[in-house]
Amino acid sequence: MTGSRSLSSVLRALEPAAFGADPTGERMERIRRSPHFKDGVFQNPGGVTRTRPSGSTLDFAKVFFAKDERPRRSPRGTVPVHPTTLADLARPPATGLRITWMGHSSVLAEIDGHRVLFDPVWGERCSPFNFVGPKRLHPVPLPLAALGPVDVVVISHDHYDHLDLPSIKALADTDTVFAVPLGVGAHLEHWGVSADRLRELDWHEATKIGGLTLTATPARHFCGRGLRNTQHTLWASWAVAGSEHRIFHSGDTGYFDGFKDIGAEHGPFDTTMIQLGAYSEFWPDIHMTPEEGLRAHLDLQGGRPHGVLLPIHWATFNLATHAWAEPGEWTRDAADEAGQAAAFPRPGEPFEPGGLLPVQPWWRAATEPVPRPWRRPQPAEPVAEPRSEDLDLAGER
Repeated sequence: MTGSRSLSSVLRALEPAAFGADPTGERMERIRRSPHFKDGVFQNPGGVTRTRPSGSTLDFAKVFFAKDERPRRSPRGTVPVHPTTLADLARPPATGLRITWMGHSSVLAEIDGHRVLFDPVWGERCSPFNFVGPKRLHPVPLPLAALGPVDVVVISHDHYDHLDLPSIKALADTDTVFAVPLGVGAHLEHWGVSADRLRELDWHEATKIGGLTLTATPARHFCGRGLRNTQHTLWASWAVAGSEHRIFHSGDTGYFDGFKDIGAEHGPFDTTMIQLGAYSEFWPDIHMTPEEGLRAHLDLQGGRPHGVLLPIHWATFNLATHAWAEPGEWTRDAADEAGQAAAFPRPGEPFEPGGLLPVQPWWRAATEPVPRPWRRPQPAEPVAEPRSEDLDLAGER
């Protein structure tokens, strides 16, 4: 027994710091009391959720490592990152709400006099190691320190492309507060964030920070960082309400009917930041396609076009088998068809949802054309025979 304990201690000592820490003590007791924790793990809404590639592993490997397909998953040219400066962010937003997408799921939201930073990932790789793992496809728009003071950092879940050790360590030396799902606080404390700066929430719980109300809302995903995936940390989407504006960040999630309930209770939203990249037929339950992302946005808005949709979780890391620019291209098409306003800023480009939206397809300068998504052909409408008066009017013009 002593030998086993010694071996376990040695193995833990060899683990990289980025693995974080498992919840223990009162934190673990609180997790066990959660209505969403059952049979030793957190449960997803909507029943059984596939969190690993479905079907044959060989089939997945053939697609993922196919020589002809791999080049499509990265930009061929330089990604046109906006050279964000402190001056860009120093003046208050004219409308009271300004959004700056930093790439992937990292977003700075300036809302009603407060500054919220979602899922900050400034590291070079989303990996526990600095020499292997998905590497950035474009540089960060500006250094983390150049953002200026941040009132609250919001974390959606503990995967490496959302919870980044170098970024958290840099923010641990500031006065910012961290709003995180249940259990994720164990990682942050392990990395130097004091417990009094943590707001650790279960789904449907809320916390007030300054003039903002932040609510952890459900998502359909999973968690895990180390060699053992204990499923003891929760994943969440987030609704943030200020005095005048409301915003939503999806984190990572598959589509589920709960978006309607979230919208009914916390919406409608001026802006939704919706995950619609890194999707695959091999894991359909945990990430959304562009069409599903648009449907989630409309659910959150009461079923009709409203506010501004910002696509996130794409363009920065190669995490799936689809073409690099596909999420942007397909979302643009889907939003146009639905009559829904959508913003397509370059990484680092601030915009105000209540003002002029960035809509140019900037990704086309860095990649080859992306095929449009397949859609079922619609029956052609019969063409009416022209009337004589129509022909007369045409002749006069």
